[in-house]
Parts: sequence; C-alpha cells; structure tokens
Amino acid sequence: MKQNGRVHSTKQLQVATSVGFQSKMKDYSEFLKLRLASLVVLSSVICYGVAASEFSLSIMAALIIGGTLLTGASNGFNEIIERDLDALMDRTKNRPLPTSKMNLTEAIVLAATFGILGIGILGYFINPMSGILGFIALVLYAAVYTPMKRKTPFAVFVGAFPGSIPTMLGCVAATSGFGEITLLAWLMFSVQFIWQFPHFWAIAWRVNDDYLKAGFKMLPSEGGRDRASAFQILVYTIGLIPVSLLPVLFEPTLGLFSAVVAIVAGVIFALQAAKLYKSLSSEDAKKLMFGSFVYLPVVQLAYLIDTFL
Repeated sequence: MKQNGRVHSTKQLQVATSVGFQSKMKDYSEFLKLRLASLVVLSSVICYGVAASEFSLSIMAALIIGGTLLTGASNGFNEIIERDLDALMDRTKNRPLPTSKMNLTEAIVLAATFGILGIGILGYFINPMSGILGFIALVLYAAVYTPMKRKTPFAVFVGAFPGSIPTMLGCVAATSGFGEITLLAWLMFSVQFIWQFPHFWAIAWRVNDDYLKAGFKMLPSEGGRDRASAFQILVYTIGLIPVSLLPVLFEPTLGLFSAVVAIVAGVIFALQAAKLYKSLSSEDAKKLMFGSFVYLPVVQLAYLIDTFL
C-alpha cells in the first residue's frame, strides 16, 4: 500500500510539474507575443527570398531565429515599461506582468536574453549590418516609440520605423560581407512603412476607449474617432498603391504579376478605408484592420512569386 501511495504521489508531482511548465511557457509566449513575432519575421523571410540571388537555408534559419528572438525582446521591453498602464486597459490587464504571473526581474532577464541572442545571431551568422539594424529596431521600439505613446500621436510615425526594419533586414541578409542596404531594401521598407499607418490606426480606432484609460494618443486627430482621423487613414491607404509599385519599377526581377496584385489589393484596401471614412464605425475599422493583415503578406508574396516567374 505504501509503495502504491508513493507511485501515486510521484505521478501527481509529475503532472503538477508538467502543468506548471506548460503554464510558464504560455506566460512567456504571451509576454513575448510570439504569434505576432512570427508575422513580423514572415516579412523578413519573404524579402530575403525576393532579394537573394542564391538561397541559403542557414541564413534563412538565422533570420527566422534571430528575428523571432529580437521581436520577442522588443515586445517584452514594451510590456515591462507599460506594465502599470497595461493593468488599466481591458485588452492588456491579463498579461503576465499585470497579473503577477511573472515578476519584474524575470521579465527583464528574459527580454534582455532574447535581445542579446537575437542581435548576436543576426550579426554573427548573417552579417554585421543585420545585427546593427536589429539593435536599432529594438532601441527605437522600446526606448523611443513606447514612451512617446502617451505624449503624441507622432509616436505612430516613430513606431513605423522599427516596424518596417524587418523588410530591410531580409534584403540586407541577401548581401555579402559587412552587409549592404540596397535600393530594393529601401523600397520594401517603404511599402511596409506606409502600410503601418492605416494598420495601426485601424487598431487604435477599435480600442480607442481602452487606450484613453492609459493616456495613449494613437489616432492622428485630437478628436479621436472623427472624420479627420478617417481621412488620414484613407490618404495613407490610397498612397500605398503607388508606393507598392515602386519595387516593380526598380527591381528587374519583378513584373506584371506583382504589379497587378499590388494594384488590386491596394484598391480593395482603399475601398475599406473609404467605407470607414463614410461610416466612422468601429465595425468598418475592424474590417480595415483585418484587411491590413491580409494586404501585406499578399503583396509581399506576390513580389516573391514574381521573382520565380
């Protein structure tokens, strides 16, 4: 009987340990926003495929691993800085830091470790310029964009830079030596840079009331969900159409296919923005937000496919 009791206790301990480990990994994943990180890294990988004359699995692996670690670190530092503000908002109050599922020291160590490893992998296994770009993205996002969110809507402009660096990083990964920021890198950067304005503002439109609880000023107009904000969203969305054609005009490997996809996707996206301008409704902002999630990978994948046609 005693032996059976020990076996039962051992099994209970193993189950409890397993559950505890899974719960901790879930907390880490939420803290680092690894799902979001995967979407960011996708842009880097696609742009690497567009820019690379010779495809390297080792470079792609370094780009995926290093980019995921670095993006996770950026998200982590963002949550560390905003931990008290996150507790005020419905959409963020259940994050690991506000709920004390993680302590501050643990969070800092985790974010710093991911950041150092990410920059190191990009700089050592790809090229030094990749590591430099990764470092710039981390600093801009955590140290500049994050504190600005409570001060001015201009923070969205600042945040668009680190948010667009992954595309540049993918193109730089395709160069040799120290690494070079090519014209294609700037063009791919430009597409994602302009895209981020309607993307961020559509999200901000939906959760503006929540943002106001923490004092975040994310919509471009002081009036918040007003016609002026909707107009700026529409302008940037329309502006995406000619900007998305720039890689086609200047990159010899791109042609008619990617141009047609970029125009069609751009028009659909702009029509969604026009509908928001007309209605000023959160429902149309939600549709625009999901439209932004579809638009970017569709256009970038069109560039990639066109390099093989």
